[in-house]
Amino acid sequence: MLDFRMETFLAVCQYMNFTKASEKLNITQPAVSQHIRFLEKHYNTKLFLYEGKKLRLTGAGEILRNASLTMVHDELAMQNAMLRTEESEAIRFGATRTIGDVLMGGILARYLRQYPDADIHMIVENTQELLKRLDEGTVDFALVEGFFKKNEYDFQKYSDENYIAVSSPDYPFRNTPDKVENLFQERLLVREEGSGTREVLERWLEAQNRDIHDFVRIVEAGSLHAIKELTKAGCGITFLYEAAVRKELKEGSLIQIPLKDFRVSHEFTFIWRRGSIYADRYRELFLRFSKQEPDDICTHY
Repeated sequence: MLDFRMETFLAVCQYMNFTKASEKLNITQPAVSQHIRFLEKHYNTKLFLYEGKKLRLTGAGEILRNASLTMVHDELAMQNAMLRTEESEAIRFGATRTIGDVLMGGILARYLRQYPDADIHMIVENTQELLKRLDEGTVDFALVEGFFKKNEYDFQKYSDENYIAVSSPDYPFRNTPDKVENLFQERLLVREEGSGTREVLERWLEAQNRDIHDFVRIVEAGSLHAIKELTKAGCGITFLYEAAVRKELKEGSLIQIPLKDFRVSHEFTFIWRRGSIYADRYRELFLRFSKQEPDDICTHY
């Protein structure tokens, strides 16, 4: 069971404010300060420092935060395992929307053919929400397309996927669509903030000293299906993983925009909390989910 002082520490990490942490935990602010002083004395190091009036984690505090989040995750996983009376295997995991919509149907069908008694619970959310759920322990692992802090999670690459711009075949471009900047006069159809699909585009634009708001009009949608349907209807252009529009490209309802300055690929990744006591189980599940053999897998620590 996680020590109550560690719960206080994580609340302070969440809010970076002793008063807000005390309100969340329903204890006094002096009690919060006492718990933090106890931990600092126990570990013989400072966990927080003030820069002016702003509280920040020290390097030691960051190490403790990461370890504590893993302990929270593992404790909940252990509780769930202890409460189960069935012999069937329980799997709680998350997938980002592109992976959930495009890949997981085939992956799970193959898995259930081999393990028909498996008890599977899949949550489909954007990358940032899944990272939050991993930290809270409500999912055991996740398959994500977005960016994550590699010092906080162990991970294995599932695949490399091309990331492309697409439109309907008869879309009326205002400028010759051979460079990204020539698309700025078009309506951009894009996923919501926190989506890994959107973040790939945002990071590429940032590297070019550009911004997503350089597009004259933007429509946000949390649904991959809605974005594809709007694009097919000629309501704008979008950037998606090629795997997400492979069917549409093959049938001709969407086409790839031939951009000379845009060659992007990104990893789909299997991740779990770094240092988890269940790491071996997650590696085994990764091998089951993929068609790769153990010798072909590279684990990152």
